[in-house]
Amino acid sequence: MAASIADQITQLEAARQIVLADHTHYAMIVPGILGVVTANSILEIKRWGADFLAEAFASPMLPEDTKEKLGIGSLERFNELLESTAEDEWVVKSVIQAVASIYPLVFRYIIHNPTDATTWERMAAIKSKILKRWDAAVTGVRLCCIKFVEEVIRVQTPGMITNPEQPKKNEISLALVPPNHPLIALQNLEAEASGLLDRLLDVFHADTCDPLYITATLNCLAVLVRDRPVIALKIVNVVLYFNPFKNVQQPITSKARVQLRSMERTVRAFLLNIYRRNETSPFAPRIKQHIDRLAQYRIELLEGGSKKRGAPTDQFDGTDNAKRQRTEQPFRNLPEVPPLPSGPISIAQLYTLTEEQGLASFDVTHLPIELVLRITVPILQKIHMETLQWSVGAIRSRFVGTVARTQAAEPLPTVPPLEDDEEEYEPNFEPAEDEEQIINKLDIMPVEDVQEVEDLAIGPFRLPQPPLLQPEEAEQLGQGTIMRVFGMMEILEEPPISTAHKPGLHRLAGSNYDRDAWMTIIQRLATRAPSGLEAPDEVPVTDDEDDEKVDAAVIRRAGMHTLSNTIREYLCCWVIESFRARMGVAISWLNEEWYNDRMQAQHIVPATADVEMNGDGNEANADNAVLTFQKRHQQLQIQPNYEKWVLRVLDGIIPYLDAKDKILIRFLSEIPVVSADVFERVKNLARDPERVTLAVNSIYYLILFKPPVRDMAVDALEDLYRNYDGTQAATRKFLTKYRPSVLENVASEQAANKQLTQQEVAAPLSKISPVPLPTSPSPQPPSSHPLQIPASPQRDTQVQMTDTNGNVTEAGTDNPLSGGGVAAAVAAPS
Repeated sequence: MAASIADQITQLEAARQIVLADHTHYAMIVPGILGVVTANSILEIKRWGADFLAEAFASPMLPEDTKEKLGIGSLERFNELLESTAEDEWVVKSVIQAVASIYPLVFRYIIHNPTDATTWERMAAIKSKILKRWDAAVTGVRLCCIKFVEEVIRVQTPGMITNPEQPKKNEISLALVPPNHPLIALQNLEAEASGLLDRLLDVFHADTCDPLYITATLNCLAVLVRDRPVIALKIVNVVLYFNPFKNVQQPITSKARVQLRSMERTVRAFLLNIYRRNETSPFAPRIKQHIDRLAQYRIELLEGGSKKRGAPTDQFDGTDNAKRQRTEQPFRNLPEVPPLPSGPISIAQLYTLTEEQGLASFDVTHLPIELVLRITVPILQKIHMETLQWSVGAIRSRFVGTVARTQAAEPLPTVPPLEDDEEEYEPNFEPAEDEEQIINKLDIMPVEDVQEVEDLAIGPFRLPQPPLLQPEEAEQLGQGTIMRVFGMMEILEEPPISTAHKPGLHRLAGSNYDRDAWMTIIQRLATRAPSGLEAPDEVPVTDDEDDEKVDAAVIRRAGMHTLSNTIREYLCCWVIESFRARMGVAISWLNEEWYNDRMQAQHIVPATADVEMNGDGNEANADNAVLTFQKRHQQLQIQPNYEKWVLRVLDGIIPYLDAKDKILIRFLSEIPVVSADVFERVKNLARDPERVTLAVNSIYYLILFKPPVRDMAVDALEDLYRNYDGTQAATRKFLTKYRPSVLENVASEQAANKQLTQQEVAAPLSKISPVPLPTSPSPQPPSSHPLQIPASPQRDTQVQMTDTNGNVTEAGTDNPLSGGGVAAAVAAPS
């Protein structure tokens, strides 16, 4: 029996070698293998056959058309092997891998063959059996299930259509499915893919990290991030929150150390691949921070313990030299300082202490500054202090020797020529003085000679003062800084929603260094930082001067585009861009603007308003002070910022509000002041019939919960009831409660208007008088009118009416005939 099984496997292996040599034989060999590999076959035959099928369908040499045809014919056998009660782990793993290879091809086949329901049902049954094994099977089968789930997510997620004219050359995805496909439900399959992705990402949220599942999942997610950009954002966000070192238990065993290194290395490779593909993406800074954080954890937890030397375990006497442990290793002998070349030397030669020509001739200026810093900083951290001191001393001795040699090489003062012209000058070739002789010589030199040498000494280095910035340059730099800060808002994480009690006014704003803290800094830079600096310098105005004649110096900077206004512009656009999610930022910013306006008012009023004090010491003209402050604001052309920007924000969000949106109620209830202009914006919503209820409910909320503006809110409801069509039904019940007299007045006004209208209609009829008709026919006087109608002789005396224009009409008729100033009536026979 064993020999028979071995012979069969040998024959099957020979068939495998044939298809590996020539892939065109797959179409003949694969159906034969399917006939051999059945649920009742011998285990060894099933294992070999399952491995062969997995290898065949994963082979890139097999054409897709042939692979699709063979895959559809293999579905029944795969379903049979998965349903087998005596299943083997080896067989199941190979079957899942083969199904993962053919699932996209079967999906494309169903797209083009919508009537083949049997194939689709068979594929759905296989998929269901594989997903059931995902959580309950052994480790090897679960890893194969992860690969299958990756293919399902990739196929059932919309992809890019690069070539609409040739569908077979596009990626197989949900985007190729027509909307009216009878077998493939787009919404159901897309929802299934989203759920499978969530299950796949749950491994990063588990309390315990299994290195095998983490590594397999990351390898699959890398393919999904590359091929399906629509889900890349969700995947990268989850991976950036994953920390393999979060649940490390001390002491760390060797097995745990290897597992942690493996997970950290896989996460780093996954993130670096994304970072290098697009270094300008919003995720790039967060990816770099996460990689650096993982490296720091690895050094602290895995490498830090091995570098620390443990305390000695043996007790020893301090006087016993035989048992004493050395705390420092003997330092190696320091090398000799290489001599400098003769002649003039450069700074590079002065600081070069190596004799290797390759290093000495290398131009370090070609390296980028980032690489130089990454190399230099670790070297300085690890270098021994004795070596550093030796290098500094060598450079110092070289410099002193160079200075002395420069002094010695200076030309001597000219002397008169000798009397003997034939005697030639012979230079002195005595050896140069050493360092100690030079120092002694400098000590005995006069002060003026020493001063020349001291001028060559290296003094403290001071950076030069930066050049003064022009106002345009400063404004450009400020705008660039603002753009970078707002760009960082997109990168910073959203603060978690906390259910804990907030301290309210007693809290410290911006103390957590998170997104809220940065927003607080931006808001106060726009409001508090330039307070008092952007206002024009005041020029004292005497009582004799006219209020309208203000010195031009007072308003020379009014309307100037300042840095704070730039911040406000960016902040307003940033809020309106996603106002539902950023409404809290808008409310806190407008509260800061209101607070800033109040603080400025308190400082400007005493300086501009002349507050008179009465005999009792009370302020008698406080109202005049406020009026003077407002007048002074108008003269200085300084407008309060709160009113301007609250209207800007409101104008930006109103066009996008729908009838059931409650964000407007929150905005109106939390801003500090609701002015008449704000009510006008809210009332304009009622011009849209669909948003009448939104406008009325917003105003009614202010009536209930904002008493300072209750009268203005009731006035707004009254204005809506009187002047806006279609709002009477929505506002009547509120006016009945708060101002019922309006309903009575409007009713009486409507009745009076109706009566007046009736009187205006009846007024012309009151001027009509009856005119008797002649009883006998009489000749008509000559008339210039072309139409002459004689009176009927059989007509009785009838009443005629003459209007103010002289037209005569018969009572009960509507067609007056007039011409040439002569009235004529058309009488019907009685």
